Amino acid sequence: MKSEEIKGLSVNDLKEKIVEMQAKYNKLVLSHQISPLENPLQLRTDRKDIARLKTELKKRELQA
Repeated sequence: MKSEEIKGLSVNDLKEKIVEMQAKYNKLVLSHQISPLENPLQLRTDRKDIARLKTELKKRELQA
């Protein structure tokens, strides 16, 4: 996800997206533990996207 896309989301959308991406990330981690993923770097990109979303949410909460 690009930062322009993240900045265009509302606070509620950010919270929903964080929950959705964390669920996806947890499923990927579990499936990677059972059998290796074809692209293990996907774990890293998903983790960074979640961090970007959380950072933007925290920034908005501090501004309010």
